[in-house]
Amino acid sequence: MSYQGSCQCSAVTFTVNADLPKQAVSCNCSICRRNGSLLTFVPEAQFELHSGSELLNTYEFNKHKIQHQFCQRCGIQSFSSGLLPDGTRSYAVNLRCVPEADLDALELQHFDGASA
Repeated sequence: MSYQGSCQCSAVTFTVNADLPKQAVSCNCSICRRNGSLLTFVPEAQFELHSGSELLNTYEFNKHKIQHQFCQRCGIQSFSSGLLPDGTRSYAVNLRCVPEADLDALELQHFDGASA
């Protein structure tokens, strides 16, 4: 199975080649808290960007290990990317940008990113 997501204006669209998750990470770091992100993490091989690469801006903060990418038109961060400790690239998909995700049914895992 797979699922699709986009930014608010739909200029940035993507597909994740995996089943919709039943769990999501709710991080309290300064950017996730402000964005209200509910995240699932997928390997690079499962993530496919379809449109909008030219509209993505990247923001890095703190340790500069995660590339927070957002649409220049609408400002929405539908995903970010970074390297796992073993060096493989991974994507953090904001499930709030996936229309078919049932956000109320997700089991939330809280991560203390503010202290990390």
